[in-house]
Amino acid sequence: MKILVVLSRVPWPLEKGDKLRAYHLLREWSQNHEVTLFCLTDKPISKEAELKLNELCNKVEIYRLNKWGIAWRLITNIFSDKPFQVAYFNSKSIKKKFNQFLDHNIPDHIFCQLTRTVEYVKPYSVLSKSIDYMDAFSIGMDRMANKSSWPKSMIMRMEAKRLKQYETDIQGYFNKRFIISNQDREQLDHVKDLIVVPNGIDPKFLQAQTEKRDKTIDILFTGNMAYKPNIESAKMLVKEIMPIVWKKHPSIQVCLAGATPAQEVKKLESQNVRITGWVDDISAIYSSSKIFVAPMIVNTGLQNKLLEAMSCGVACITTSMANNALGAISGTDVIIADDPSSIAAGVIELIENAEKRKQIGDSGKRYVNKNFDWSTHALAFSEAFSATDESIIQGN
Repeated sequence: MKILVVLSRVPWPLEKGDKLRAYHLLREWSQNHEVTLFCLTDKPISKEAELKLNELCNKVEIYRLNKWGIAWRLITNIFSDKPFQVAYFNSKSIKKKFNQFLDHNIPDHIFCQLTRTVEYVKPYSVLSKSIDYMDAFSIGMDRMANKSSWPKSMIMRMEAKRLKQYETDIQGYFNKRFIISNQDREQLDHVKDLIVVPNGIDPKFLQAQTEKRDKTIDILFTGNMAYKPNIESAKMLVKEIMPIVWKKHPSIQVCLAGATPAQEVKKLESQNVRITGWVDDISAIYSSSKIFVAPMIVNTGLQNKLLEAMSCGVACITTSMANNALGAISGTDVIIADDPSSIAAGVIELIENAEKRKQIGDSGKRYVNKNFDWSTHALAFSEAFSATDESIIQGN
């Protein structure tokens, strides 16, 4: 099958969830299909990224968004009803190049990741198409608005309303529609016939973790440290959870690892808190850690950080919101706690009980290995692509 993948970001390096999901799908599909990548970017592209993608794809087309064009589209979008994040990526000049490209490269199926890329493929009604909504973005945006102050909250509520309407309107252009978890499908009840395909882990990634490493990191939290939910989780960990732990174990060290740490995250650094910034080999960080704590307070998506940490055999503590998509057994595969004092109690228990820590880590690793694998999930996508297309609702 000839699959055309349309992305709003270059999927390398793997510092964001959508990039990680896209990269692993490209890697898996390329083993059995002819894969072409059409990709937008608002940042310079490294040679390493180009090499990585050309290793996977038969053809790679990357187009840089002009910053002045972005600014103009955002300004004029005030008078539109489209989401601002759609306007951000909707370049007329690049759409012309996309049309020219498609004239000479007709695929069997077009796969769009996120609503940001929809405007590029809408005109092609005769081609088989699918969209990966990934998360319930409109719901997540509305929740973030509730935690923000005015006027930011007003803008975010406007965007949430636009996103919900757009998520509804564009579904009719696609034969198949995907989402990352059952909880996101339930929240996105305005979109019909969503197929759940979770994130996964890479078995090759696990192989590197069999080496014995010194456990030099007591408490770890990872993620894109410019992403608001990760910023809030990092702040909760350092400001609300760890002070309780430090009363009993004052020497315990925390590591916050991840790309582009925001100023709010940088301010958390202290004698007991290390901020790494971007890490070339995140697997080494995981496998050097005793406990992974993910106090996530949003219930959209499936946390890659949890899958990765568990796949490395690290004992994990997270919230019931994050576990809704993961589905692990509390007290066996992972420890679930929903407030700072309960999370701190879990941390203290695992610090003091090495046997319990190992049991949770080993069980979590088995659970992730059994239930989350990129090869299985990529196959679920491609099988849906080739299935009889009966799910186009209507063109808008």
